[in-house]
Amino acid sequence: MNLLLAFFIFGISCMSTDLNDVQKKPDNKSVDYIASEKLNYRIDTIATGLLNPWGLTFLPNNDLLVTERDGEIRIIRNGKLLDQKITGVPEVYKQGQGGLFEIKLHPDYKSNGWLYISYAAPGNGGGNTAIMRAKLGGFNLINKQVIFQAQPFVSGGNHFGGRMEFGKDGKLYFSVGERGSKENAQTLKNHAGKIHRINDDGSIPNDNPFVNTPGAMGSIYAYGNRNPQGMAIHPLTGEIWTHEHGPMGGDEINIVKPGVNYGWPEVTFGKNYNGTTITEFTTKEGMVDPLHYWLPSIAPCGMSFVTSDKYSAWNGNALVGSLKFQYVARLELNGNKVTHEERIAENLGRVRAIIQGPDGFIYVSTEAPGMVLRIVPE
Repeated sequence: MNLLLAFFIFGISCMSTDLNDVQKKPDNKSVDYIASEKLNYRIDTIATGLLNPWGLTFLPNNDLLVTERDGEIRIIRNGKLLDQKITGVPEVYKQGQGGLFEIKLHPDYKSNGWLYISYAAPGNGGGNTAIMRAKLGGFNLINKQVIFQAQPFVSGGNHFGGRMEFGKDGKLYFSVGERGSKENAQTLKNHAGKIHRINDDGSIPNDNPFVNTPGAMGSIYAYGNRNPQGMAIHPLTGEIWTHEHGPMGGDEINIVKPGVNYGWPEVTFGKNYNGTTITEFTTKEGMVDPLHYWLPSIAPCGMSFVTSDKYSAWNGNALVGSLKFQYVARLELNGNKVTHEERIAENLGRVRAIIQGPDGFIYVSTEAPGMVLRIVPE
């Protein structure tokens, strides 16, 4: 009898030890954490069944707004994707990469209620990037105002840009791709291939660098860009960082400066998709070199800086999504220099957006499959 009791107590002791050694989710299911160089993390699935989710932003009530490229705005509430969609979304130009892109809140959203939406708008001759601001009335966009429309309208579905960020100066910065025509990036006479800066109502700031240049588009802040699809504010300097797609190789990270020429296509580390040379120059006087570039191309999309105490080992790092290789790149920085890169959250799907939520967690949207995910540290 004493022997049986001893075996029973031993078994209970081992079971208790095993359970304590297994990490638990809130639902008491065990979970495997992924080991990275600096911390361990897990990937939580927040929502599935989305169609090409592109942009993410949180409302003050913690609803998560998600744009779908085909022209829908969805709501994730309390961890559930609602069936009801936002109505009143602008008509989009659904060609190739065109569609509904970014969504952002005005810095004073709680007092004025303005949402900002970037999208490819249809027009005579094709489509090009536009910015609308609107307010939410229940599940409907109201008080809609188109405050920017890129010219010219171009047929085809390449290179719309579409990222937005409010700067510390309260101005709206956003990207417009060169729409597949290299020469657009080096002329100030149209909007394509540029970083733009406007007031929150769409008017042109009088201190923009080319506002008094004859023939130039007054909203242009910087130029010589191919297709920027990442934009984020550096948490220490307040500067706006962007990244953009190169051709075959030569994706870049740049810092937005007034009047700067980033060089596309006069300088690049990439080649044409058929392997031929675009230019033999990777640097040229009067053009700014990238602070980081990728060879081969990772097809970067989405960008955020880590400032949350939940990721103390990653604090101050930049996160960049990869469409091509389906991972998140974690970049360690020393000032404006990338000193180390690690692939994390691999095999997620084609990463479109990365944001840090008001809860301090990092959220990622992917297409193929269309999901919203959360990176949770151990």
